[in-house]
Amino acid sequence: MNRSEKSNRLDKEWISMCVVDGIAYAGEPEPVIKVNGIRAMDDYKLWVRFNTGEAKIFDFKPMLDMPAFAALKNTELFNRVYIDYGVPV
Repeated sequence: MNRSEKSNRLDKEWISMCVVDGIAYAGEPEPVIKVNGIRAMDDYKLWVRFNTGEAKIFDFKPMLDMPAFAALKNTELFNRVYIDYGVPV
């Protein structure tokens, strides 16, 4: 293979790169997914809408056994969920 053939082959195989926090990665950066909407539902479920337009229902009940989330067994507290800078709180 001569030099021009090798050059053309490399041009066709060009790999894009991105830099995140000073580290170079091959490929395009993954889009950031944020929560745009959230609502508490019955039985410790959350309706969650994302900036991609997708909406999901998340069953939070198994998380209530973890010490960090035990206070949310109080339904009044659980039902006060809201979004703060794209993060459900």
